[in-house]
Amino acid sequence: MLELIVISTLNGVLFGMLLFLLSSGLTVIFSMMGVLNFAHASFYMLGAFFGYQLTKWLGFWPALVLAPLLVGAIGMAVERYGLRNTHKHGHVAELLLTFGLAFAIEEIVSMIWGKSPVDYRVPAALDFPAFTLFSTNYPAYKLFMLAISVAIFVGLLLVLKRTRIGLIVQAALTHPHMVGHLGHNVGQIFMLVFGVGSALAGVAGVIAGPALVTQSDMAALLGPILFVVVVFGGLGSLPGAFIASLLIGLIQTFAVALNGSLATAFGPLDPSLGPSVLTDIWNVTIAQIAPILPYVLLVLILIVRPLGLMGTRET
Repeated sequence: MLELIVISTLNGVLFGMLLFLLSSGLTVIFSMMGVLNFAHASFYMLGAFFGYQLTKWLGFWPALVLAPLLVGAIGMAVERYGLRNTHKHGHVAELLLTFGLAFAIEEIVSMIWGKSPVDYRVPAALDFPAFTLFSTNYPAYKLFMLAISVAIFVGLLLVLKRTRIGLIVQAALTHPHMVGHLGHNVGQIFMLVFGVGSALAGVAGVIAGPALVTQSDMAALLGPILFVVVVFGGLGSLPGAFIASLLIGLIQTFAVALNGSLATAFGPLDPSLGPSVLTDIWNVTIAQIAPILPYVLLVLILIVRPLGLMGTRET
C-alpha cells in the first residue's frame, strides 16, 4: 500500500507538472491578450514532431532549443497575420480561427509524418534509473521533465511579476493606448506574448514526446483536459493553473491505480435482482471512471465558483 501511495504520488506530480507546462502557455496568452486559443494543444503536437525530426538530424539537446523556437515563430505568425485581423470582429471570430487552425495543423502533421506513432525515444544521456524505490526503478528522464516544468513556472512568475517587461505586457492588456503613448509597440508586444505562449507548448511537446506516444492525434487526446486545467485554476491565473495541474494530475493518477468499486466496499448486489443497469454501475471501478473525473471537477467548479480557484478575470 505504501508503495502504491509513493509511486502514484510521484507519477501524479509528474503528470500534473506536464499539464502545467502545457497550460502555462495558454494561461499567459489569455491573461495578457484575452484570447482562448483552441489550437494551443496543436502547438504542443508540433513541438513533439519538430523535436522528433530535429533529434534525428541534430540530436535531442539542439532539438530541445530549436523546436520551441520554431513553434514560437509559427505562433507569432498566427497572431500577426491571423488573430490581429480577426480581433476587430470579436472573440467569437478568434475562437473560430483557432478552432479551424487546430484541424488544419492535425491534417498537415498527418500528411508529413503519417497517422502511426513515430519512434521518438528518450535520449541516451537520460535513459537510466535515477533511483530505486520499493523495487521500482524511477527513470531519470521523468525527473528531468519535472525539473524543466518547475523551472519554467518559477521563471514565468519572476518575469511577469518582478521585471519591467512583465509590467509592460500586463499594462498593454488593460491600457493599450497609454502603453502606446509611452513609446511601446503594442502590436509587437501581443505578437511576442503569443509566440512565447506557443513556444511553451512546444517545450512541453519536445520533452513529453519521448515519454508519451507521439502521433498525429495527440493534440486531440490532451487538448480537452488542458482546458479543464485552465478553467479550473482560473482563466488567466498562473498560480491557479499550477495548483489545478497538480490536483488533477494526482487525482487522475491515484484513480487509475485503484480498482475499488461499490461492490468491493459494500458487497455484491442480491443476485435475485438479475442483470440491470444498477448492477453494472455497482461494479464499475474507480479506475474505469478515472478519465471523466477531471470533467466532473470542471462542472463542480463552474457551479460553485465560475471564475475558477484563483481566477479574477470576468471578461
